[in-house]
Amino acid sequence: MTESDARRDYRPGPLRHAEARPDGTRWALTFVREFTHSPAALWTALTDPGELPQWAPYTADRDLGTVGPATLTMVDGPDRIELDGTVTRAEAPHVLEHAWGDDVLLWTIEETGEGMRLTLRHTLDDQRTAAMTAAGWHMCLDVAEALLDGNPIGPIVGADAMNYGWRALNEQYSERLGVEPIDPTLP
Repeated sequence: MTESDARRDYRPGPLRHAEARPDGTRWALTFVREFTHSPAALWTALTDPGELPQWAPYTADRDLGTVGPATLTMVDGPDRIELDGTVTRAEAPHVLEHAWGDDVLLWTIEETGEGMRLTLRHTLDDQRTAAMTAAGWHMCLDVAEALLDGNPIGPIVGADAMNYGWRALNEQYSERLGVEPIDPTLP
């Protein structure tokens, strides 16, 4: 199957564990996903500037596997927005923490006996954005899993995600997290 066929046929997988809790004056969205891939493969997907554009909502100007400043560029079709992406923790292949603009992403990879558990703790300013953020990460990690399986789909991010079931995921995660769904396409 070609990448364009895989992309055309993509439908989001089942809902994953997600919860949003207060974190000081902010909110922490915790999103958990099981993988069958090695910690090294997951680490590379999270840090390698060659792999990030194939699944993530941003690209990086350098490998994120070392502490220090980086620039993460959000991609939405032809639009590009550069944001501070300072890496504050890089403990290969198990812990990666970095800023993404004002948000903080803490990725942990744990062995479960049956595979790997990838946990993302995404610190947000507003609880109301938790469901839309969970829906976005859900799709990104579906695409990352396909990439790691050797069946690349290509990134499904930004406005393009609306064509692949993002709205339904947003509504489902809104219900799960107890927040009103936000549609970013409405004023």
